[in-house]
Amino acid sequence: MQERISTIAVNRKARFEYDIVETIEAGIVLVGTEVKSIRQKRVSIQEAYATVKRGEIFLIGSNIAPYEMGNRYNHEPDRDRKLLLHRQEIKRLTGKLKERGFTLVPLKMYLKNGKVKVLLGLGKGKTMYDKRKAIQKRDLDREIQRELKNRY
Repeated sequence: MQERISTIAVNRKARFEYDIVETIEAGIVLVGTEVKSIRQKRVSIQEAYATVKRGEIFLIGSNIAPYEMGNRYNHEPDRDRKLLLHRQEIKRLTGKLKERGFTLVPLKMYLKNGKVKVLLGLGKGKTMYDKRKAIQKRDLDREIQRELKNRY
């Protein structure tokens, strides 16, 4: 069977702010109006992060806009949402998060075979020096591409 994946939201700043060591795919617990709003791509994961509470992982700071057609049963846009991972993965991530400087950041939210998934990145925060280095490398690569294009 062929997998159908469609991207909903991407956290572009995450790879700039953090040095991503590994990625993990997680399911997410949602209510009906949240799913409908996500299908309309009315979601933001820019300010979001994941943390461990009571042995479970929660996505905090993500914003899913209220569904337009939802009436009094609409959802709260900024609530904490539980992420679905295997117990062994949660234990392993808990150990990594206790190490100094590691954070779980959502990199991407997408639909995979009709189910909403979140791609989490385990990353270490970059220093200002590292960010400047990344900007310099990006500018240099851009100039090289421009020169090669003009040469041919």
